[in-house]
Amino acid sequence: MSDADGERPGGKRITKSDAEWRAQLAPEQYEVCRQKGTERPFTGAYNDCKREGIYRCVCCGNALFNSESKYESGTGWPSFTQPIAEASVSSREDRSTGTLRTEVLCARCDAHLGHVFPDGPPSTGKRYCMNSVALDLEEADGS
Repeated sequence: MSDADGERPGGKRITKSDAEWRAQLAPEQYEVCRQKGTERPFTGAYNDCKREGIYRCVCCGNALFNSESKYESGTGWPSFTQPIAEASVSSREDRSTGTLRTEVLCARCDAHLGHVFPDGPPSTGKRYCMNSVALDLEEADGS
């Protein structure tokens, strides 16, 4: 969904070399976001977080999820019913574990965020299961 000027639904396309990503990100952020790793369940900073605000991509600052769509899924990772805007994220088929899953990426920089599953609450039926380390919470004023 790129155009000739590099614009994408999540904003201007961000492209960096592997060395630039390594210099910008902490080792765990790099492993998850750029190498498609996964943080251990129940260890992420945002798993039990109740603060209000906007969850942004740790790599590029793209607005991804609103705290209003966050819910307790019991899986050990922060879960959301929907992105802040459909254009904020992209998805693709993931068969890396031998089973079919849908990988969720930042639409702006292609950072690996987590996966989306069709077992969420009735409002959308989706569970966006994200890695805390891939997110940065911009807290709402007064929360």
